[in-house]
Amino acid sequence: MIQSRTVLIAALMAMGLFVEAFGEGAPRGADRNWHAWRGPLATGEAPKADPAVEWGEKKNVRWKVEIPGRGHAAPIVWGDRVYIQTAVETSKEAEAAADVAGDVPVFATLQPGGSPPEGERRRGGGRGGRGRNRPPAPKNLYDFKVLALDRKTGKTVWSKTVREEKPHEAGHSDASQASNSPVTDGEHLYAYFGSRGLYGLTLDGKVEWEVDLGDMRTRNEFGEGSSPVLHGDTLIINWDHEGNDFIVAFDKKTGKERWRVERDEPTSWSTPIVVEVEGKPQVVVTATNRVVAYDVETGKEIWSCGGMTANTIPSPMAADGLLYAISGFRGAALLAIDYAKAKGDITETPAIAWTYDRDTPYVPSATLYNGRLYFVDNNRPLLSCLDAKTGKPHYEKERLAGIDGVYASLVAAKGRIYVVGRDGTTLVIKDGPKFEVLATNELEDGFDASPAIAGDELFLRGTKHLYCIADTD
Repeated sequence: MIQSRTVLIAALMAMGLFVEAFGEGAPRGADRNWHAWRGPLATGEAPKADPAVEWGEKKNVRWKVEIPGRGHAAPIVWGDRVYIQTAVETSKEAEAAADVAGDVPVFATLQPGGSPPEGERRRGGGRGGRGRNRPPAPKNLYDFKVLALDRKTGKTVWSKTVREEKPHEAGHSDASQASNSPVTDGEHLYAYFGSRGLYGLTLDGKVEWEVDLGDMRTRNEFGEGSSPVLHGDTLIINWDHEGNDFIVAFDKKTGKERWRVERDEPTSWSTPIVVEVEGKPQVVVTATNRVVAYDVETGKEIWSCGGMTANTIPSPMAADGLLYAISGFRGAALLAIDYAKAKGDITETPAIAWTYDRDTPYVPSATLYNGRLYFVDNNRPLLSCLDAKTGKPHYEKERLAGIDGVYASLVAAKGRIYVVGRDGTTLVIKDGPKFEVLATNELEDGFDASPAIAGDELFLRGTKHLYCIADTD
C-alpha cells in the first residue's frame, strides 16, 4: 500500500513538472516526442532524448528513404510514426492563370547587401539577384502530400494527397512549395500548406476537415514557411504577406474559426509560440514592424513592441519567464522580454530585460538550452552563445569548420547542440560556456529542412532523402 502511494505521488509530481515545463496546452507525451515545429518546448530542445554523436553514410544510419517531390517542412515524430509533408510536381500542365503577385514590390536579393553571405554558394547554386533567386513560374499541377512513415523502418505507412493544384507563385530558388511543418496532439494530425490549405486528419490519413485561407502574395515571391501552433484545442495560424494580413484561430476538432484579428506587416515567416501568464495563454508573433502578443481565447492584443529587422524568419522562444525575439536580415536584433510585465507598448520599457544587436540569424532559428542561447550569424557557419538571463556572451562567431552555410534551425539534446549545414555536414557542439566541437559528420545530401529529435533518433530531411540517425552498434 505504501509503495503504491509512493508511486502515485511520484506520478503526480511528474505531471506537475510536465505542466510547469510545457504548459497545460501541450499534449501529454510531448516531452518524449517531437510533435511540432521546434519540438516539445518550441526551443529546439528534446528534453528526454539521447541521439547519436557520430554518423556517416555507413555509420549509425538506421534507415534512409527517398521522399517524393520537394519540401522543407521539418518532420514530426509521435509514437511509432514519422509524419512529413511534401509537394510533388506532376506531368499535368495546368491552365494559364493571371499572376496574382504581379504588383508585389521587388527586391534585388534575398541576402543583405546584394550578395550571398559567406559560405552561401551551395552545390548547383548561383549568386544572388532576383532572376536567379526566383525559378520559372510553375506550369504543372502539384500533388500536396502528407506521408506517415514507420519509425523503425522508414517504410511508408500511408500517403495522402490533400490537394492537387498549380502554385500561384514560383518561390525562391532555395525554397519549396511545402515548407510549412505539421503538428500533432497525438490523436490527430494537422497539416498546413499555407496557400494550399489547412487540414485536420486522423493518424491513419483520413481528412476530417479542411480550411482554405486564400493565396498569399509573398515578398518577391520568396515563398511561404510559417507553421501552425497548437495550444489545447486551439490551432493558430499567422498570415503575414503583401496583402491583407491577419492571425486566426481554429477549433482543432472541427476547423471552425474562433477569431481573426487584422495585422499590418510585410511578409514574415516566423512561427508563433504560446506562453502563459498567471495561467492565461498568450500567442506571440514576431514580425518586421512589431512583436505582438494576443489572448489565445479571444484574439485581443495584450502587448507589443518594435525592434525586429525586415524579413523576419526565426521563431521566438521562451523559458524561465523570458521570451526571445530574434531576426537578422539587413541588421541584427535580439530582444529578451519579461512577458509577465508586458502590457501595451513595451518598446524601450523595463519589460525588455536585455537586447543584443549583432550576428543574429536570418533563416535558421536559434536554440535555447540549459540557460544558454545558441545561434549562427545570418546564414553563415559562425556560432555565438549567450547567457539567456543576462545576454552576456559566452563566446561569439566561432567558426564551424566544414559547414558551408546554414538554413536548418539548431537543435539540442543530452548536453549537445546540433548544427546542420546545407551541404550535408553536421557539427555536434558541446553545450557549455566554452566552444568545443564533439564531432563532424557528413552525409551525401543537402539539408535545408530543420531536424527532429526523439528518443535515441535524429531525423534529417535532405533534398532527396529522410535519414534516421541512431547508434546501431
